[in-house]
Amino acid sequence: MKILISNDDGYQAPGIVALHDALHTIADVEVVAPENNNSAKSNALTVTAPLYVQRAANGFRYINGTPADCVHIALTGLLDELPDLVVSGINNGANMGDDTIYSGTVAAAMEGYLFGVPAIAFSQVERGWEHVEDAARVARELVQRLGASLASRPAGSSPWLLNVNIPNRPYADLQPLRVCRLGRRHSAEPVIRQQNPRGETMFWIGNAGPVKDNGEGTDFHATDEGHVSLTPLKIDLCDHHALGYWAQAFTAQGGGGMGPV
Repeated sequence: MKILISNDDGYQAPGIVALHDALHTIADVEVVAPENNNSAKSNALTVTAPLYVQRAANGFRYINGTPADCVHIALTGLLDELPDLVVSGINNGANMGDDTIYSGTVAAAMEGYLFGVPAIAFSQVERGWEHVEDAARVARELVQRLGASLASRPAGSSPWLLNVNIPNRPYADLQPLRVCRLGRRHSAEPVIRQQNPRGETMFWIGNAGPVKDNGEGTDFHATDEGHVSLTPLKIDLCDHHALGYWAQAFTAQGGGGMGPV
């Protein structure tokens, strides 16, 4: 099995090192990750500046770009062949509910998915890397469980995209994996205004809002109870249920279509 590993915390982050150490014993692993922290960069691609690939002393390759840049470059020319799996993480903090929209960790996995490669994003629920080796053990076991299906996957078949969050607990204290839906958050906290030394006003994005939906069946609920949460994701943003409404709304009386709006 060939695995491409990336992340959004940077190639030197403890999470990606632990993930590599756990997976390289069961697969042929390549690491292509951002040079610096790129949290909350979502699916951004760098199209206005050149990107450079460099190799670290430990063999990891790193790029002066976003998580999506790293996977995109790896899959479109850096690697000799497509991997069987793209794995992103282990992120320093949860990626649950609405956070998945902004997450660079999820975006790195999603970039693989867009190229037809199955992908998994791994995150720890709390920041600080406590018990990161235990989280990496969970990641290795999940990849091993999926290995047989990857090996027998027909060419051209649809990929899948999984989002996994792991509580910061010793391995023995983790509860069994639960398949969950995404929860929801309230709106973000207000922007933070400050003045720089020259008296100019600067702004910091506020913290994420509190949890709005952490009911049973959500990723928030599962991880609060110590379970590893797994949520299958998709990227079709079309509101299919509303297609009929909008088609009717923009159809002129008498059946003729409206001209350009």
